[in-house]
Amino acid sequence: MDMDERKLKILHAIVHDYISTAEPVGSRTIAKKYNLGVSSATIRNEMADLEDMGYIEQLHSSSGRKPSDKGYRLYVDKMMHLHKLSPQEEYIIKNEFLNDALHEVDKIVRQATIVLSELTNLIGVVKAPSVMESRIKSVQLISVDNYNVVFVIVTDGGLIKNSLIRIKKPVTSESLNQINNLLNLRLKNLSINMINLEVINNLKKDLNGYEDIFDSIIPDLYDGLSDKDDKDVYFEGATNILEYPEFKDIDKAKKILSFVDNVSNMVDILGNKGKMSIIIGKENNLEKAKECSIITAVYGIGDRPLGSIGVIGPTRIPYSKVVAILANLTNELNKNINKMYLDDD
Repeated sequence: MDMDERKLKILHAIVHDYISTAEPVGSRTIAKKYNLGVSSATIRNEMADLEDMGYIEQLHSSSGRKPSDKGYRLYVDKMMHLHKLSPQEEYIIKNEFLNDALHEVDKIVRQATIVLSELTNLIGVVKAPSVMESRIKSVQLISVDNYNVVFVIVTDGGLIKNSLIRIKKPVTSESLNQINNLLNLRLKNLSINMINLEVINNLKKDLNGYEDIFDSIIPDLYDGLSDKDDKDVYFEGATNILEYPEFKDIDKAKKILSFVDNVSNMVDILGNKGKMSIIIGKENNLEKAKECSIITAVYGIGDRPLGSIGVIGPTRIPYSKVVAILANLTNELNKNINKMYLDDD
């Protein structure tokens, strides 16, 4: 059966109406509200074909139709026109980040998630920058007293790790500066995966005579930059989901809220799937997400991803508006992260 232009227009009208109202759509509604130039009888016949093709479905014999996951997918891939942001939406996205207190990337992305949740009225989720994927911007030994120094690691993800090191003999400020220069020469721009045996051996030679410092900083480097950040997943606006008719059923609401509250679920859906990812209903591998749509985007420094940000909502998500808001917000987020990175260099 061919998917001709008339069927596409009718499917578009059904998707648009159902997203707006959450009510199954009948042929009379389509004929009355959408000027398609055909009778309700013709629309009814076309809707029967669309149902046979799997693009729409009927919940009850007496009810109208609603889009299926397949119908939403066709709409998203072939028919959707991006919503034009209102001046207020543009203002909020541009100005919510202009906060002098936000010096670290993980704070900026958390703020972005709050903004995203508020603008879309959906659950906003974010994976904070991965320490494993972040690269060292600087390392610094700072003297506390004759026998204690603080070892500070700053990454390009804005993540700062510090630890106290006990040393056996006092180090002059001149020697400490020299050690810091050597450390930065060897370690700057490396990720944890790049710190191999050659790097460690070179550091050991550089720090000849300061074995206690070397012996302390190597474990601290690995500990500070180890993969302990999988749990740095945040979500905002979970109660927004309760405003949608689909989740008025308390069991359905509990199901989605427990899904969102599970860190491993969030890590899975926020895995870098490309610049923009739209997963609809049963396309989700996770059982508890099969009544949801999940839209995510990647943010990062230049072409290098740091994490993902997105929304979770019903399959009746207003795709056009949400994709436009997420695209604009991610663009602004990237600008701020890159500006902060360049300013700090």
